[in-house]
Parts: sequence; C-alpha cells; structure tokens
Amino acid sequence: MKKLVLAMAAGILSVGCIRAQSMKNTLKVGVLGGAAVPNENAAANLGVDVAYQNLVSPHVGLGIATGYNHFFGKNNTINGVTLNNNSFGVVPVAALIHYYPRAKGIYVGTDLGYGFLTGDQKVAANADVNRPDGGFYLKPELGWHNRNWNIFANYTKVFTGNTGAITVGNATQKYNAGSIGLGVAYNIGLGR
Repeated sequence: MKKLVLAMAAGILSVGCIRAQSMKNTLKVGVLGGAAVPNENAAANLGVDVAYQNLVSPHVGLGIATGYNHFFGKNNTINGVTLNNNSFGVVPVAALIHYYPRAKGIYVGTDLGYGFLTGDQKVAANADVNRPDGGFYLKPELGWHNRNWNIFANYTKVFTGNTGAITVGNATQKYNAGSIGLGVAYNIGLGR
C-alpha cells in the first residue's frame, strides 16, 4: 500500500511538472488598439502582435516580438493650413521582457527594439516632407495574465527624432508614431 501511494504521488507530481513545463515556451498572438498621443498626424492605431517567450524562471519571460501596427492618418490644421496626413504602419523587431510576480495576476513587461515604418513616403498628401524610415521602438505594458491569456494596457512609441516634422509659418507638426491603448493576447504552449 505504501508503494502504491508513493507511486501515485510521483505520478501526480510528474504530470504537474510536465504540464507546467509545457508552457515554458509560448507563442503569444494578440490584437491591440489605442489612441495616438499626441494626435497631430495620426488619430488612432490598430494592430496585431506575435511574440515568442521563454520562461527563464517562474517569474521572468524573455523572447522576441514582432507584428504590425496601423496608424490612421488624420487631418491637422496649423496656422490655417490643413495637412492631409497619410496613414502608416509600424513593424517592430524587438526583445520581449516580462515579469510575472505570480502564476496568475498582474504582470509588467516591455518590448525594446527597432520599429520599421511602412506606407506612403510622404507624411501628408499635400506636403513635400518624407516620413522617417523607423526608429527606436518601445512598448511597455501593465496587465493581467493567466495560463492562456494576457490582457494589458500599453504605450507604443517609435522614436523618430525631428524627421517628418512639417513647419508652417512659426508652428510645427511633429511626426508622431506613438499611442496608448489596450490589448489582449492568447498564449499557445510550445512545450519545453
């Protein structure tokens, strides 16, 4: 009887360990959206995220992230001139870092890398100013997670410097590739 109880306990422990390890490597597939900040040349964004994460400890996940984020252009009037700003896209290539204090609950994380900008070469349809090609990419997030889902608030930004700014008289529209919003991602276990 003692051997049977020990064998059952070992079996249960083994199944628990195998199940936990099956989520050590995950593919995160999600959607996000938000409002552009400041909203000079873009109004809002909508995108998809794809990331690979490896739990290097029960609390720390490291990986790589990419996806596509579409920023919807908006008209902006400066000094009486209306700029017809073009929409554009961001394709990030980034490192992913997440910290999970518990197996289920609040988490914090960020993506750091380079964001490639895509779309029309001009910032606005009626201005002869080229948009930037990309820049340093940052996406900090704060969210809630469980085994299958991540639900988060995030700030997304591609730092482009002064490239893409349009000056009319003494006023300038800076080029913005930043937003604040919400997202959700589904975790697909890839095993050990």
